[in-house]
Amino acid sequence: MNTFLKVLILAVLALVVIKLAPLLMIPALIAFLALLVAGVALAGGLTLLLIVTLAVLAALSPLWLPVLALIGFIALIRRASRKTA
Repeated sequence: MNTFLKVLILAVLALVVIKLAPLLMIPALIAFLALLVAGVALAGGLTLLLIVTLAVLAALSPLWLPVLALIGFIALIRRASRKTA
């Protein structure tokens, strides 16, 4: 097959693709909308998870704040008692 026929076939295929572009965009649009809905649902779920996590941390703060302060105090005492070489 010579070059002229190859170019002619590519031109005809390009015209067919241009004519079918609206039909080809419908599945792409449906996929985009599905991904958009999934992204919104995922963002909502992550936001809900963050709110629940912050609420649990706030509810348990009377427990973990003194423990954290005690761990910090112990680390401060251990660091002060070290001898430098």
